[in-house]
Amino acid sequence: MGGLAAGKIASLELTQSHNTPRSILIVGGGTAGWMAAVLFAKAWGRQDCRITLMESSDIGTIGVGEGSTPRMRDFFRQLDIPESEWMPACNATYKCGIRFPDWSTRPGYPSYYHPFFTLSDNEFVRSFFNNVTLRNHKRAKVHAHPDAFFVSQYLAKSRRAPLAPDGIEYQTDYAYHFDAGLLGEFLKQKALAWGVDHRIDTVTAVNQADDGAIASVDTEGSGALAADLFVDCTGFAGLLIGKTLDEPFVSYSDSLLNDRAVALPTPPEQDQGLPSETLSTALKYGWAWKIPLTGRFGNGYVYSSTYCEPEQAEAELREHIGQHDASVQARHLKMRIGRRERCWARNCLAVGLSQGFIEPLEATALMLVQETIEDFIEHQPRDGADGRAREALNATIAAKFDGVRDYVFMHYKLNTRADTAYWRDCRDLPPCSDLVAELLRTWDRGGDIVELLKQNSQRVVYSPTSWLCILAGMGRFPSNPKKPKKNQRVADPDIVRQHCEALLGHFPDHRSAVEGLRTSGSAAS
Repeated sequence: MGGLAAGKIASLELTQSHNTPRSILIVGGGTAGWMAAVLFAKAWGRQDCRITLMESSDIGTIGVGEGSTPRMRDFFRQLDIPESEWMPACNATYKCGIRFPDWSTRPGYPSYYHPFFTLSDNEFVRSFFNNVTLRNHKRAKVHAHPDAFFVSQYLAKSRRAPLAPDGIEYQTDYAYHFDAGLLGEFLKQKALAWGVDHRIDTVTAVNQADDGAIASVDTEGSGALAADLFVDCTGFAGLLIGKTLDEPFVSYSDSLLNDRAVALPTPPEQDQGLPSETLSTALKYGWAWKIPLTGRFGNGYVYSSTYCEPEQAEAELREHIGQHDASVQARHLKMRIGRRERCWARNCLAVGLSQGFIEPLEATALMLVQETIEDFIEHQPRDGADGRAREALNATIAAKFDGVRDYVFMHYKLNTRADTAYWRDCRDLPPCSDLVAELLRTWDRGGDIVELLKQNSQRVVYSPTSWLCILAGMGRFPSNPKKPKKNQRVADPDIVRQHCEALLGHFPDHRSAVEGLRTSGSAAS
């Protein structure tokens, strides 16, 4: 739900087996490193497993991934950390979904909203599916834009928090916005309190055993550090998984062209309420994010260096957000888009940027970190000489990366902009997978893509509703629709809108809800 295909929620309270590592060395910090530390501490920290995180004081973090998917709710639930504790500490806000202005130029489709949703939305989803089927398969002129059919969209539009009070049957899923640096620091303090050893040091060499596994790392200040399991959180450098174990990198650059980003903050809009959505606005050579935090907006421009120079990108971003203060410095970042062929090689698990990265259009980076670690915790105790558990984990995580790539790619494939060669070239790219090619063929022929997605459930990360939202939201419909036949049942978007708007009064103002968290957290402490 919440836009992603439904999956199990892993339990971290696991029984230790003879295969469970007795010592774990996490090389590198940042949000990925400290997420790994707290998840391992929760699962194995009380079972004689020594967990150490070593990071260098000389290496900074990317720190611009300031949005999540709803999976992060499961992360904090499993750790028994309430929102009133972590959200104020990280300047966090609620996220109802993502809005995509200016990707389409089709009349009536200037923007679309990717909603989070739950079983409470079933009635509205059925209405949406009905009209999409009429519009695409029957070629009937009916309203099938997804924005009309999801409560989440109305919540975001009215700047409300997605928190239904007790006694209201309707519930909605949601995600978060947060300061990535503060989140890493918060998780660090939790990890230290749960017994994780923290060292500031720098790796000078990596030593391998005769069988190729990592035996130890040499450090500047601590000598040689050995462990049963090494977790590579060294970012794009991939010190362990790449430079040492030489695990191949599978590039997505032939289907996702963006490889650079520039980030700039802007002050909050105190008099306009606090937004509860991410804005992902198409610009000339990529797209710009706008993420609301309690004390600022995080802004950035993700673009392709093939079409745009960094100085040009910064100037376009500054103009877009109205940030002309030269004293506010921009951060320029390089991105390597793709994944390792295997994230678990020998006794090394790659997590975060060392494992892979897909541009932050759907805010999936931390979801992939979380699911990699949770899946590893589930599979590792079963790892035997036959390597089946390892093979299963690597296949699962690779499929998740490829599934996210497929959905992100679809945004570019469906664009109808013609103002720059960048957008025209994005649209002309061949499908990034056979599944994407079949989805487009099936959709354009008026076929049943929901059934196709179900048949390929092991390869699909996003739910059928999300796929219909992007196809319908970008206006990918047959031209010259006809009036619906008299016997065709058409869902009235005005009736759906009235139902959705009637629910809004039960949800609090977003800023008030966030400020209430800070108050309740202070009272609890």
